Amino acid sequence: MNIVVVGCGKIGRKILSSLSEEKHNLVAMDNDGKVVEEVVGIYDVMGVCGNATDYIKLGEAGVKNADLFIAVTNFDEINMLSCFAAKKMGAKHTVARIRDTENNNGESLNFIKTQIDLSLAINPEYMTATAIYNVLKTPSATSVEMFSRHRFEMLGLILREDSPLDGVSLIELRKKVKEKFLVCAVSRDDKFYIPQGNFRLKSGDRIGVIASGRDTQKILKALGVINKPIRNVIITGGGKTSYYLAKLLTESRISVKIIEQDRKRCEEFLEELPEVTVIHGNGIDQEILQEEGISGSDAFVALTGKDEENILISFYAISQNVHKVVSKVNGEELYSIAEKLGLDSIVSPKKIVADAMVQYARALENSEGSTVETLYRIMNGDAEALEFNILQDFEYVDVPLKDVKFRKDTLLAGIVRGTETIIPSGDDVIRSGDKVIVVAAGEKVYDLADIIEERV
Repeated sequence: MNIVVVGCGKIGRKILSSLSEEKHNLVAMDNDGKVVEEVVGIYDVMGVCGNATDYIKLGEAGVKNADLFIAVTNFDEINMLSCFAAKKMGAKHTVARIRDTENNNGESLNFIKTQIDLSLAINPEYMTATAIYNVLKTPSATSVEMFSRHRFEMLGLILREDSPLDGVSLIELRKKVKEKFLVCAVSRDDKFYIPQGNFRLKSGDRIGVIASGRDTQKILKALGVINKPIRNVIITGGGKTSYYLAKLLTESRISVKIIEQDRKRCEEFLEELPEVTVIHGNGIDQEILQEEGISGSDAFVALTGKDEENILISFYAISQNVHKVVSKVNGEELYSIAEKLGLDSIVSPKKIVADAMVQYARALENSEGSTVETLYRIMNGDAEALEFNILQDFEYVDVPLKDVKFRKDTLLAGIVRGTETIIPSGDDVIRSGDKVIVVAAGEKVYDLADIIEERV
């Protein structure tokens, strides 16, 4: 597809990086010539330097032939206006980054999308806050991916040294637990596995477990995983992500304390979120953290604007025996280092947005019988978990799964049929209207048929 990306900051660059791996024809546009030159030198893209609302510059970027136009500058108004112009010039689909809280309430956002014929609005801060919130609701997990409006959940877990699952095969594990679930991914010693029934788990493994959302708590208990509920949270940093996260938490009756060193921002929080305790101070100051009771908090979330600070203060929180620690880290090298050093729950806003854009781009491409509805990169990017919507013309509708040969390093992990969730067996079939969840490593999957080699 022909894709134009406007705004080459952290988010824009990650989108360009991810979409270039998908082999799209990409044009990067920014009003800083040095930034454009740098991006062109790193990624397989064409570059245009200029204002995102300039008709001539948009023409140079090839907007009239664009299948997808993505505007992710730091300014909502520029993103919306450039998308409006791009659509008028011929772009088929437009996506705008809209961050301001005033623009993101349901009524305002729907009005904006309708008036400028916007295909999709993305809010990195809200998406990040939602990802953190999902982890805090299941604190024993390092990550929580949602499918079909929470009908299926994929939990990331780490098997500790004293794990009762050490040495247990997946067949033995399924016999032990009454509720249906699937260990669909394992990362061990920098190697990735889609395990079969005779696979034996080991302490230190990072595993992905998929199950019906209503069964996850029971399954965790059966697996010997303690899932202590979160009742109070300390957040350092008073940005937009903190605002959205605090709002989600207080709506769930979880006590929230935010530490922010900008007095004006503290006053805004007090006005916007009266249920939240706001502390004016430096969130990386250990003395302040002790005064505010970090050792007695159930969870700590590091959301300052600096990755290094988030990593360091997260390790301090761990040293204070905080049950759940979540860190925001955008830099890819620092992300990898933090993970290897032992930070379990790390979120990257640019990764979350890039995954969403890859999913959207795949959904727009011509499909044969299915469309991508959800996409996550899991196990540090070693695999993808995708959700497909099955259309009427899917070739393998009503064929028993035991009669289908699937591609190596792929797994059909779940089927959603109406309100029913199915961990599939060989006798199950896929039907038109189903939603199907797949875990795949290696080659990219654009259509569910891509993981099928032949009918047996």
